[in-house]
Amino acid sequence: MNPVSPTQAAAAATAGTMAIAHQAIVNAQRKVFGYELFDRSVAADAHTAHTDAQMLFNALSTASESTMGTRAVYFVNCTHDSLAGGHLDLVAPQKVVLEIPPLPISQVDQIPTRLPVLQQMHQRGFRLAMDYSVLTKAYEAWLPLASFIKFDLSILKREALASFIKLAQAKSQAMLVAEKVETAEQFDALQSLGVGLFQGYWFAKPMLLDGHTIRPGQAHILHLINLVRRQASTDEIEEVFKHDPTLSFNLLRFINSAGFGLRNEITSFRHAVMLLGLNRLFKWAALLLTTSAGGNTPAAVGSTAVLRGRLMELLAQQSLPAEESDNAFVVGVFSLLDTMLGVPMETALGTLNLPTSVTDALLHRRGVLADYLELTLACENNDDAAFARTSTALGLTGVQVNMAHLEALAWAESLAA
Repeated sequence: MNPVSPTQAAAAATAGTMAIAHQAIVNAQRKVFGYELFDRSVAADAHTAHTDAQMLFNALSTASESTMGTRAVYFVNCTHDSLAGGHLDLVAPQKVVLEIPPLPISQVDQIPTRLPVLQQMHQRGFRLAMDYSVLTKAYEAWLPLASFIKFDLSILKREALASFIKLAQAKSQAMLVAEKVETAEQFDALQSLGVGLFQGYWFAKPMLLDGHTIRPGQAHILHLINLVRRQASTDEIEEVFKHDPTLSFNLLRFINSAGFGLRNEITSFRHAVMLLGLNRLFKWAALLLTTSAGGNTPAAVGSTAVLRGRLMELLAQQSLPAEESDNAFVVGVFSLLDTMLGVPMETALGTLNLPTSVTDALLHRRGVLADYLELTLACENNDDAAFARTSTALGLTGVQVNMAHLEALAWAESLAA
């Protein structure tokens, strides 16, 4: 067993009392740019930016390169006092964006005295995010340090928002981030104003289309899933790949990837199917369905589905048999199936022959996998009660949930890369 350093021990103890939540930040192409991480374990009246900073920095400091990935961008809240602490010494600057809050009105005279610390963070390689108040005259000395300027749509009225955006474009090279984006109409309007990054769950909301039909690529994947579920012969499964060049290309690319560790390249569909086995082929097909979405479906939907699937799988592996942890992965991936296909969830699942535990969790929120799904969804939102209830019911500690969460974030990122 590897020895645990005092820093890791302290961080693990801290992680045991916190509940990490995340919210995706997407770009104009609706692909995931990064994630803002939150600590949801403290009471609403005790929740401060300082608690976010201390706990999240401790969690990030224990994560290895393989756990945190290589390209992820994590936005974390901090206080001016916490910037002087030792947490930042444990974090790779290129992975973290520090969200710097404005000072209270009673402390605006401290703006010049806080500047050297911000300059030091900037020189060390940390990118800084500030809200729109950095555009005011009082904060003009801070403005050159801002890599991101955030606009909260729940606070700013449309006219004021447009004025601040124009001001930011004229006075700064910072990337502009709109928070609390809840509709596609807001996204379109903000994009036309020049905003480049967006935060909110509008992209994951189902958009049901009249007369929507499943595209050929999707149909072949759904057919493959049904064949695998009824344990069809290798000949039948191989035939699906012969009729869909894109499907076959993805299978061979996957089976010959470095992660599989095969010495010789596999060029036969039959050989690939036999090597994978039906269980892994089922999971692979479910995963592939997230990349087959097109049209008006944001790319971030696929990323979110993949993240949910991996997190559910990691959580289920703590106590469920291998087959059910595989099913947990599918539940997470298919939790956005209605959004991906543009049809109601019941209709989408009606085209598939899935295990009862999967359909029960997705349609009725019941069964062995329902709590894992609820816990995974709680990692994306403010439902602290659901997080506490489900983690307790499943016998999972804060350390287990948080480390699985961080690992799932990195895995989803590596898959996108």
